Amino acid sequence: MASLLLKRSGGRLLSVIGGGRRGTDALPGVDSPARRSIIDMSYSAHFMDFKGSSIPSTMKKLVVNKLSSDFREAVSLRSAPVPTPGDAELLVRNRFVGINASDVNYSAGRYDPTVKPPFDAGFEGIGEVVGLGLSASSTYTVGDAVAYFGSGAFAEYTLVPAKECVPVPAVRPEFLTLLVSGATAFIALKRLGDLAKGETVLVTAAAGGTGQFAVQLAKRAGCHVIGTCSSDEKAGFLKSIGCDRAINYTTEDLAKTLRTEYPRGLDVVYESVGGGVLEVAVNSLANKGRLIVIGFISGYRSASGIPRFRGETLPVKLLQKSASIRGFFLPHFLGDYRDALSSMMHMFSKGQLVCEVDGGDLAPEGRFTGLESVFRAVDYMYAGKNLGKVVVDVAPPPISTSKL
Repeated sequence: MASLLLKRSGGRLLSVIGGGRRGTDALPGVDSPARRSIIDMSYSAHFMDFKGSSIPSTMKKLVVNKLSSDFREAVSLRSAPVPTPGDAELLVRNRFVGINASDVNYSAGRYDPTVKPPFDAGFEGIGEVVGLGLSASSTYTVGDAVAYFGSGAFAEYTLVPAKECVPVPAVRPEFLTLLVSGATAFIALKRLGDLAKGETVLVTAAAGGTGQFAVQLAKRAGCHVIGTCSSDEKAGFLKSIGCDRAINYTTEDLAKTLRTEYPRGLDVVYESVGGGVLEVAVNSLANKGRLIVIGFISGYRSASGIPRFRGETLPVKLLQKSASIRGFFLPHFLGDYRDALSSMMHMFSKGQLVCEVDGGDLAPEGRFTGLESVFRAVDYMYAGKNLGKVVVDVAPPPISTSKL
């Protein structure tokens, strides 16, 4: 899934937000590299929460101790000191964190083999700024609501470079859904889908975190949209967001339904399941069809991380239909990220985009509250029970919003 979308660069997860660094020019006639800055920066790392004592000395966080695709085996809950922000960093008190299929790939060490345990888990969070460095204070202040994605999100507090944060109107989980899941759908369909009005689009796992956005965006482009799901409840949700044909694969044969109802084939497929579903999608492509692979969740929990796929005749099938398979990995499209996020936030503010959040209210043990529930949330998602983006409420202590 978009879950494959983060990789390390220089010891830090690749920034997708961009932005420049503040710097100082050398004084005329002064060339000593050891010269003292005009501004004393020694105190800047302590430019913290205006109440000081409202930030505890320790916190909870999830740490990958062992490489394994079994998230419960790989990850443990630990206590750690609350970090102090550097000059260009924000200390964010997390309120909500997002669950991604790729959390399992990350705990298995599949993104960067050079990174060895222990390392922090979690990709995306949203919360309030409670501490910041001096240069970061030129853009942010204590109490600001921000969202971000990068390593270490599964924690009560996370240090984030200010340039990698996204200001948001409020600490709402809906904004969290746009960072990875929404952006993946928006950019993949725009850059690789080549959508045209009247085309037929299939979205697999359509009621999930990223599928919900692919359905809505394809419909906005004037396409006929088909979505796969695992229950009648999800089928109802898909219809409510514009899906023309919801296929419950637990009660219908996907391949047979596509052959019967769409004999001309599919113009575009937004695919995140892999394995047998990917095979059906390939066989169902229309002439000049485009199949976008954004993940293959059906194999993530296996030893290899890759589901079985019978592709011996793939070249022939593509050639006969002038069709194509296109892979999508978000960090390769960073130039599109700001526009995508801005467009989706505008659509959401205008009531033109549904950002469905699943906080576990219907889960057997109840709502996903506290970092301890991240384990349940991962299992819940892999069991296919979620409707929308799975989000955990970290439930931190309330803070004042005063900026005095």
